[in-house]
Order: sequence, then C-alpha cells, then structure tokens
Amino acid sequence: MYPCITRLQTILALLYSTMLSRGYTCPPRCLCPDHHTVDCSGRALTHLPGPFPLNVRRLLLANNWISWIPSDFLLLYSDLVYLDLRNNSLSQLEPGTLSTPFSRLVFLDLGSNNLTEIPSGSFGESRSLIKLRLGDNPYLSAVGRHAFQGLTSLRELGLERNGLADLDVGALEPLASLRTLRLEGNPWECSCRFAKLFAWLTEHRDKLPTGMEGLECTLPLDGGRVPLSVLSQESFRECRGTLSLADYLIVIFSGISVSVAAILASFFLASTVHCFQRISKGGKSDEEEGND
Repeated sequence: MYPCITRLQTILALLYSTMLSRGYTCPPRCLCPDHHTVDCSGRALTHLPGPFPLNVRRLLLANNWISWIPSDFLLLYSDLVYLDLRNNSLSQLEPGTLSTPFSRLVFLDLGSNNLTEIPSGSFGESRSLIKLRLGDNPYLSAVGRHAFQGLTSLRELGLERNGLADLDVGALEPLASLRTLRLEGNPWECSCRFAKLFAWLTEHRDKLPTGMEGLECTLPLDGGRVPLSVLSQESFRECRGTLSLADYLIVIFSGISVSVAAILASFFLASTVHCFQRISKGGKSDEEEGND
C-alpha cells in the first residue's frame, strides 16, 4: 500500500510543479506569504479550498464556516506540521481523518467548533503530535476511552470550556508525555463516575495550569458548585461500594442464569422421580398378576 501512495505523491508533485510554472502557487481566496504557508483565515469558506501546495507546512483555516474534513485530507500533505481549524463549524470527526502513516503534524487546533464527541481512534497513531486543542466546543460531552490512543508525544491537551460532566481516566492514561492539561470551565458533576477522574487529577495536579482550585464540580444534592481543592478522597467514600452499570448487568445475568439452571434441575429431578414411580408401579402390577 505504501509504495502506491509514494508513487501517487510523486505524480502529484510533478503536476504541482507544472501548476507552479504556470503561476498557480496559492489556492483561490487565500494568501501564501512564503512557500510553506497557506493562510485562508477569515475568508467565509464553507469547505476546504484547494488544492494546496504539496509541500505546505503551515495551514491556517481559522474563522471560517468549514463543516467537514475529507477522510483523506492529510494523505497528500505529509509535510504539514501546523493545522489551525479553530472557530469553524465542524460537528464530527471521522476516525483517522487527522492522521496518516506519514503524518508529521505537531500542532492541531480544533477549538471553538461544534464538536459533540471525540470518538476512539479519532487521531489514529499521530505520534508526532505535541499540542492538541479541543477547547471551547460547548456541545462536546463525550470523549472515547481510546480517543487519544497512540499520541505518545502529546505534551499539551486542551479540553477547557466544553460540555463534559465526566471523563474516562482511560483516555488520559496513554498520554505518557503529557505536561499540560486544561479542563476548566466544564460542567463536571461530583458523582461516583467522577471519583476516578478526581483521584487521577489529585495525583497529576502539576499538569493543571489553574490547579485544583481552578476546577469546579456540581454537588448531587443541592446542585451547588464547589472547587475541587475543597474535596478529598473521603468526599467520594460512598462510591467505594457502588457498582457500575457493567457490574449490575453481570449480577442480573448471573441471577437469571442461576434461576434458569435451578428450574432445569428441578424439572430434571421431577422427571426422574416420576419415571422411577412409574417403573415401580409397573413392577408391582407384574408381581400381582404373577400371584394370580
């Protein structure tokens, strides 16, 4: 597969050279201040312009109305290291759209869009990515457990001012190089689902620019907001014996299985007893007939 892509890039590079000789050095409605930068910011674009120069390294697309990114977008731009897509109308990301086997992407800004979810596999194996900004997406309420899988070089992750009430700690655990994590401005809920995240944040509070006092969560009883700095592990002591949904399902399934097994065993035992009784009665009848 990779040799085919390499040949395709070579062909497109030749086509690009031909276009360059004719003066087509920049996409329409965009600016190209140097050979490696394309600036299409604030152009009221509703879709990605193009084609872009194959050797583009900085692509600025902020402050537009772009609502969709083709799944093969980065396939041809393997030199791209800086991609700014903030303040657009993106509502979803297809897994792997922003990652290719040849990706050199270091900076990605998807802030101030309409994203609702970051599903698992969204960024593939973007091992070169260092800064990922996903803040100011007010409808973003779900992050997949494996959403950031493979981002081994990621140092800065922004999830501030979104709609997150809880976050699976499993999404953060693969980020071995993480130095800065922004989570402020989310409607966190002080529930048992939040307990594991609270424990993780307590252990890694040095990664939070605003500290624990800069994060707040909603109390389940009165709905009041309190800073995490006033909470402790004891605040979630009632959650230690709480079963998760998966646990409840296991218990229910086990109960049903035991009940079914008991019914089958009772039926088998009753059938066996009934058979022995019939055999016993048949034996007695034969003896009486013999005596007569």
